[in-house]
Amino acid sequence: MRDFVSRRARVIPPSGIRKFFDLALTMEEVISLGVGEPDFCTPWNLCEASIYSIEQGGTSYTPNRGIQPLREAVSHWLSSHYGVNYNPDTEMIITTGVSEGLDIAIRAVTDPGDELIVAEPSYVSYSPCVTLAGGIPIPVECLEKDHFKLRADCLMEAISPKTKAIIINFPNNPTGAVMRREDLMAISDVVIDHDLLLISDEVYSELTYTGTHASAAAIEGMQERTILLNGFSKAYAMTGWRIGYLCAPRELCDAALKIHQYVMLCAPAMGQVAALEGLRRGEEEKDRMVQEYRVRRNLFVEGLNRIGLPCHLPEGAFYAFPSVDNTGLSDLEFAERLLKDEHVAVVPGSVLGQGGKNHLRCAYAVSRKDLAEAIKRMAHFIATNSH
Repeated sequence: MRDFVSRRARVIPPSGIRKFFDLALTMEEVISLGVGEPDFCTPWNLCEASIYSIEQGGTSYTPNRGIQPLREAVSHWLSSHYGVNYNPDTEMIITTGVSEGLDIAIRAVTDPGDELIVAEPSYVSYSPCVTLAGGIPIPVECLEKDHFKLRADCLMEAISPKTKAIIINFPNNPTGAVMRREDLMAISDVVIDHDLLLISDEVYSELTYTGTHASAAAIEGMQERTILLNGFSKAYAMTGWRIGYLCAPRELCDAALKIHQYVMLCAPAMGQVAALEGLRRGEEEKDRMVQEYRVRRNLFVEGLNRIGLPCHLPEGAFYAFPSVDNTGLSDLEFAERLLKDEHVAVVPGSVLGQGGKNHLRCAYAVSRKDLAEAIKRMAHFIATNSH
């Protein structure tokens, strides 16, 4: 049957994150730091709003772009928080998670042979989505010495006559790196000078622990060449609800909407209602979760450094990205043996791009008790396995 499988589907790898998560599910007493999912339940008022909408019969298709009140609320929220203004009628689509938003954004702008630069380490789906769209992903490393930020000079080296767009994700999964406004301004100069597009995944925008998030689209001259992606999964503990959004200049948004109409039609109606409640009355609970992540981050990163896994303090998201260079093991060896010997699941950094080599992605979106136990088990593993 292999001959029936498309070449593009053949060449993309299975998710390196899911591999470790699925294996952990078969084992007992595993502490999983592998999947980027909040351990909080969706705030009850969001659930209640959704339940009420179902009771009132709100289970039908919605407009392709999403329900009007949610689009208007997103538009207002982006304007008041990040200083970017999008027309909810022509420049926005409510998507089935940010994952769909990313997919339709890439397909809307990519022709066969186009090159799209991917800032790495990165979430596992960016390069495969480019490949599936017929494009060519071009990785650019964000280096640890730069606190995993994307540097303009590194970006310049990757640009060719075939470059169409750049994909970034800050706050970053897996490193927790944050790009400040001044960092983004240097990148925007490159984007504008070379007449490129920017696809900016900002799903962790609310999980910023030092200062406030800076949106790429807010930089002068960038909104007209930026596709902004964001959603509700992380900050509102709504991963399973699958609600995200895409904002872009009208012509790009219209192109993405055509793909959305054919492959998804609309995001789940009840999820859109819950998201709207989150924007209206979810700030206090969201802030409480973010403050708890901050405490966990501090405890966990201090523990990693104490046991001999050097780790910078992430400024955003909910991932620590320690180095395993001191252990004499590769990131893949460390992750596999740690799971087998100590029942702690982490993600080897190399599956997230070349810049992740010899690092581990550890999600600290688990209880303080589990984080403390994970540090204890990792310390025991290092003591018995380091070279």
